[in-house]
Amino acid sequence: MLTFDQAGFFTALHFVAGAPIEVFFGGWFAKMAAALVYSGMLVAYLEWVEDHEIAVPRGLSDIFDTLTYRERYEALVKHVGRDGLTGLLHRGSFDADGEAAVAACIRTAKPLSLLIVDVDHFKSINDRFGHAEGDKVLKSITAALIETVGSEDQVFRIGGEEFAILCPRPHSLAKLLGESIRNAVKTSGHTSRFNITVSAGVSTVGETTRCLADIFALADQRLYKAKSSGRDRVVGEPGSDANNRRAAPKTA
Repeated sequence: MLTFDQAGFFTALHFVAGAPIEVFFGGWFAKMAAALVYSGMLVAYLEWVEDHEIAVPRGLSDIFDTLTYRERYEALVKHVGRDGLTGLLHRGSFDADGEAAVAACIRTAKPLSLLIVDVDHFKSINDRFGHAEGDKVLKSITAALIETVGSEDQVFRIGGEEFAILCPRPHSLAKLLGESIRNAVKTSGHTSRFNITVSAGVSTVGETTRCLADIFALADQRLYKAKSSGRDRVVGEPGSDANNRRAAPKTA
């Protein structure tokens, strides 16, 4: 390839400037030497730096993947759009995926609900026990969310202690999911020093909520209501099953 490149370059240079044949060989030798040095450096790097084992047998595709760092590129793509602490999709992904989900919901007439989940008294946890403990709380809640939601649900971290779940469910089932999340957090998020609870607001795509901004604003409004009415509760559409009702503790 370098030879053909040099031949084309020399031909043009010869007809334009009358370059002698020595220019062709001089340029050719220089390019061959540069290619040899680069090849040697690449071999040395793969031998002493890229020291992880590669599965055999090796084919042309394996060599291509190694030389182009395809595995690293694919891993980077996989983690783009994710929160560094929890590994959940972040706010940018929520905005893009949420708009697409709402559009698909309207197009197919299938249900779509949004839950916004917020950690109760999270600032006081950071203030009293430190941000490292706060990070542990967020990771604990992330684990509870992932364990509780369905395979078709999407979970996002959209703020410091705020999470969002897009789920293809009607409102009543989405609210039941919110209650399941609330109970899961209470069960798994207990420490010896404090209890962890969450509040949630639920909204669903409908006649008056036809875009992501609409359902987000409504869910956020209901989350505020959950916070102002005592926390540790899920607030959804007025009149929905068990609205604003917490699971009553069992008594002996």
